[in-house]
Amino acid sequence: MIEMPVVVCGLGGMGSAALARVAMRGVRVLGIEQYAPVHAFGSSSGKSRIIRRAYFEDPAYVPLLDRAYELWRELEARTRAQVLHLTGLLTLGYDGSPMLAGAHAAARAYDMDVEFWDASAIRARYPALAPLDDEHGIFERDGGFVVPERAIEAHLALAKDHGAQTRFGVGMRGWESAPDGVRVTLTNGETIRCEQLILTLGPWFRETLAEIGVPLVIQRNVLAWFAPRRPLGPDQMPCFLMDRRGLPSEFYGFPDVGDGVKAAFHGYGEHTDAAHLDREVHESDVLPLARALEMWIPGAAGAYREGKACMYSLTPDRHFVLDHHPRDARVTICGGFSGHGFKFASAIGEIAAQLALDGGSPLPIAFLSLARF
Repeated sequence: MIEMPVVVCGLGGMGSAALARVAMRGVRVLGIEQYAPVHAFGSSSGKSRIIRRAYFEDPAYVPLLDRAYELWRELEARTRAQVLHLTGLLTLGYDGSPMLAGAHAAARAYDMDVEFWDASAIRARYPALAPLDDEHGIFERDGGFVVPERAIEAHLALAKDHGAQTRFGVGMRGWESAPDGVRVTLTNGETIRCEQLILTLGPWFRETLAEIGVPLVIQRNVLAWFAPRRPLGPDQMPCFLMDRRGLPSEFYGFPDVGDGVKAAFHGYGEHTDAAHLDREVHESDVLPLARALEMWIPGAAGAYREGKACMYSLTPDRHFVLDHHPRDARVTICGGFSGHGFKFASAIGEIAAQLALDGGSPLPIAFLSLARF
């Protein structure tokens, strides 16, 4: 039997960060990942993930975002990898839009340095954009995107530099509590005994949460990249998050930084699971995105380049789960990131390490505990 003080299962965005943060505390840690490093089979890929502070989902996330920004910068300084790109971000909606109201509430609650633009101000700053006359928005200069693949690579490198061990190509079959620790069984038949287990399983979290009475829905969401008919880099358009009447859900996207303009609907797609996800991108997936993008930024959807089907892991209230397992406090669970979690990954890694090694975190995470269910 292998013995290790801490084991992290799942080395995507959250797990790689947790592995690094535990190792940086000087604790021996082993990371387990069923696929190769920086794989594209879970929810931690796609070249870009929006980061923003005027958080419409709940202002309670803002302190976690502040810490995430700090830790992304620290990761860049330690590894010399550019992870964070501040292109500016525009949250756009109509009068009465719940998304825009939520963003306003967060901005007011934390006295954020943001700009409030009506349609004419949006057109003046970004002539490429086509807001409707009754639409207005919040512009965050320090909004932008995180590169998920580069972030995972950097966290894995940082973990290795601090002595972490990793095992790729082998997954976790299960775990059980024992008087002398937590025993983790791997898919190759090996058993590891650890003092603390951190579970960062992404879409594979459904069974774990179901066991404790929290249903997790896995949703297929398609991302698409388009070659624009004219330059649409960060100088011509910011990252955006839009709530527009007539669209199937919130719509978001990114400027062209070499791969084309990226666009997707937020939280829109059929329910599935990690084993049965339809990874092929169909014309029926792409056409609605192209139409919405072309109405918002004429010329942006010139030609379809590529697409990707990703997975949202949706909790009943669409908020994260950060807590100890109710059956064994030596097991830390981090999951249910509901399609808006990657921007927090640097902070989630620190929180996971604190929950495992200290029993709690100084960050205000009570609203993400299992007690709310």
